[in-house]
Amino acid sequence: MKSINKIWFSVFLAAISFFSYSQTSAATEGSVDLDAVMRTMLVLTIIVILAVLWLAIVYSEKNDNEGDDFLRPIRLVTNYLTRLQPMEKEKDLLFHHDFDGIRELDNRIPPWFNFLFYGTIIWAVIYLFVFHVFDDGQIQSKEYLAEVKQAGLEREILIKTGAFINEESVTLLKDAATLSEGKDIFAKNCVTCHTADGGGLVGPNLTDEYWINGGGIKNVFKTIKNGVPAKGMISWQTQLDSKKMQAVASYVLSLQGTKPANPKAPEGTKWEEPKADSTASAAKS
Repeated sequence: MKSINKIWFSVFLAAISFFSYSQTSAATEGSVDLDAVMRTMLVLTIIVILAVLWLAIVYSEKNDNEGDDFLRPIRLVTNYLTRLQPMEKEKDLLFHHDFDGIRELDNRIPPWFNFLFYGTIIWAVIYLFVFHVFDDGQIQSKEYLAEVKQAGLEREILIKTGAFINEESVTLLKDAATLSEGKDIFAKNCVTCHTADGGGLVGPNLTDEYWINGGGIKNVFKTIKNGVPAKGMISWQTQLDSKKMQAVASYVLSLQGTKPANPKAPEGTKWEEPKADSTASAAKS
């Protein structure tokens, strides 16, 4: 194999190898679909096989020592796209008609225009195969569906962390798991002021119907979240997330009507659940 053909063939193999390595690395890292990489590798393999067959034909049958036959397809395409005539033949290209001394050349379209024109055709074929045949491209509908799916996953994460729960949207939970979690939080953080059975010590009695800052799940959640600095109760929103505050608020309300060992005298005003809130709570439970 002569030097010029060695250079062209080496460049070709290097480009193919680099592209194959980049695709394989991307698939290994998980950033590219493995099926898409396999289809790309199949196309590249076919291209390499065709190039090797063409090279074998050139050297076995045509004895192409200078690389003329090997590069002939490229030269044919180049000559077809740049079919301009030299200046010496300009007189032969003139039309016979004359407009006030102005004559027109019958020359070919400029090469840059041909490259653009045929380039758009090649690009259209590539686009067709990538986006509609192999289905590897991200068309707008696929991008939209992918973004909707991602948004759904992010929403599920936010829901699990309680990001959507606040004093306006919180609801009373009565399932055993939530109440058990709330009881554990209460035992770790609240018994010092309210005692283990909720009878009250420094803080008020949580088992009766009287509330200083309002009863019901929304008011209790708000009190836990913001605290009561004037009474010495800290804000818990920096230490407990929304779901944990909902769990402990639900547990506190589950103490209503129980009989603590040493209940503290009632404080505040008697709380009556609004009819609309009570109906909604009953429906959700």
